[in-house]
Amino acid sequence: MKQNTYLSILKGVALSLSFTFLASCNDFLDITPPSTVSPEMYLVEESQLAAYTIRYYQENFPRLNDQYGGDVVTDNATTKAVNNRYVPGEWKTPEKDGDWDFKRIYEMNYYLETVVPRLEANEIKGDPVKIKHYVGEGYYLRAYQYFFRLKKLGDFPIITRTFSDDEVEALVETSQRQPRNEVARFILSDLDKAIALLTNNPDGGKARITLNAALVLKARVALFEATWLKYHAGTPLVPNGPNWPGKDKAYNANYQFPSGSLQGEINFFLDEAMKASEIVADAIQLETNSKVIQESLGDPANDYYNMFATQDPQKYAEVIFFRPYSTALNLGTDYNHHIYHGYARGYTRQMEQVFLMQNGLPVYANGSGYAGDDFIGDTKVDRDWRWRLFMKAPGEVKAFINTSTIERFSDAPMVYSNDVKYSTSTGYLIGKAYSHDYNNQILNKDETASIMVRAVEAYLTYLEAYYEKNGRVDGKAGLYWKAIRARAGVDTDYSKTIAATDMAKESANDWGAYSHGQLIDATLYNIRRERRCEFIGEGFRYDDVIRWRAMDQLNGYQLEGCKLFGPMLANYDQSKLVYDKSDKENTVSSPTKSIYVRPFQVASNSLLYDGIKFIEPHYLTPIAEKHFLITSQNGDNPETSPIYQNPGWSIKANEAPKLP
Repeated sequence: MKQNTYLSILKGVALSLSFTFLASCNDFLDITPPSTVSPEMYLVEESQLAAYTIRYYQENFPRLNDQYGGDVVTDNATTKAVNNRYVPGEWKTPEKDGDWDFKRIYEMNYYLETVVPRLEANEIKGDPVKIKHYVGEGYYLRAYQYFFRLKKLGDFPIITRTFSDDEVEALVETSQRQPRNEVARFILSDLDKAIALLTNNPDGGKARITLNAALVLKARVALFEATWLKYHAGTPLVPNGPNWPGKDKAYNANYQFPSGSLQGEINFFLDEAMKASEIVADAIQLETNSKVIQESLGDPANDYYNMFATQDPQKYAEVIFFRPYSTALNLGTDYNHHIYHGYARGYTRQMEQVFLMQNGLPVYANGSGYAGDDFIGDTKVDRDWRWRLFMKAPGEVKAFINTSTIERFSDAPMVYSNDVKYSTSTGYLIGKAYSHDYNNQILNKDETASIMVRAVEAYLTYLEAYYEKNGRVDGKAGLYWKAIRARAGVDTDYSKTIAATDMAKESANDWGAYSHGQLIDATLYNIRRERRCEFIGEGFRYDDVIRWRAMDQLNGYQLEGCKLFGPMLANYDQSKLVYDKSDKENTVSSPTKSIYVRPFQVASNSLLYDGIKFIEPHYLTPIAEKHFLITSQNGDNPETSPIYQNPGWSIKANEAPKLP
């Protein structure tokens, strides 16, 4: 075995690097500690604990551009770029790297095994409440890392300590993958420890991890695992399912669920999701939607919109945890600069179609009052305010703060351009976290904070978990649902919506209308619809559709944008709209394909020209070949590795999953 190679990979760099110390670390998440101290003198006082954990915020929590751009690989939003996960045969096992990585886990293990004994022995100097809080952050950060790997890889080793150089055999043993539900249980255990230590008012306020953030993350993890186990049941992606690869390893061959059955595990996680989310939902009210699209300093403010578009969301009760920025500390971002011009992104027509009318009816229902989509602005008329607020339509003001020049979004969105900066893939411009302060729209000068956790997630988690467990909506679940709809400006009578829902029509625009290739019931669908609309642009969608197993039916699915070939066509310079020519000449898709823009049907050589397709192995990511080799007995036979590959994937590099 290549013992030294494997040891260094698993151990990471935590013990080989000098430890860094930051005297003032509470204001921003991305501050890099400027000085170093020896390990023997480190993690012995409150400020050092604070510095250690905040150092890892940057690597754990996504940048603004990634957070609010995370929907672009789903039916919510898209670019023109091809993602290989939707092209069977193109996504292949990597030779090295990938998501099978322990560096951040190891660093949190070092931290926890160092500070927890010192905490218990009362050997850390400082405020006891703050010390406990920073220890709790360590548990949260480790849980966050494990959740990332649960989503990507499923079964995963559970490692809670560091190893010395003479513990190679123990290290190899720790490579054994634990069933995914055991990993989820471990994450909940870490979060329970965090919850017991964290406060809701740390130094730095909600710019640091809070108690409520841990509760929401616990509920998020539990709901994810419960629904994954339910909807992927009967597949090798669930422990003890048919052809589950864990059975091929002696250490998992006789695995039994702690609760006694798969259904017992599902119920366990649903109960945990409800218990954690209920605490937060009962304690925190939603911010108010004034139902105003502010376009001047004289217009009334809208707290619902502004909490996403501010530099400091501390004052908004619904915000539980956020990531701030500071250009003074070279910690600016480019998010608003890019979406100011489009950034080759856009919400899909499928996203537009799913929003309800203010009267609670779907757009296709009799009496809905839908104004149509001949013009982008028409889609906002009498619509759910989440679409009205967070999609930027032609003619709307771009910025009115710190500028004397009032610009407006173009009447002819640049759907024909391949310029990454000055274009849009669909015409429906992304507007969540869009700041009307021109200073935030200057390249790398954007200080708009990124919201990591909102209280509304607890409302939605409880609602979904309650229905999944009980098959009905009543009590608190109904109250939470009404509160969300009221804030969105939609009739709070959700039963009216359910009665008017035609699943055959919804299925055309919403992957979440399906689980394991079958249409779900109208009540569950509308719960999923609520989540989709509330989290528009916040990066939740992909995690949701994989846990729901909502992509089995994708076999040539075409994402679309605005209705280019309708009355809106008159707004364009026709010479810029080229179609039915050569792949190099074409700038837009042909109206013979659809009157709506189709971002992937401009050139016939696009890998997605024939539409999005999905196969079961793509619900998880592959483990790179290198990890099998370095854990094998002689370093050259991956079959002897204690690791097993995810279902359908090859252990050999550059091979795609085998299709049925």
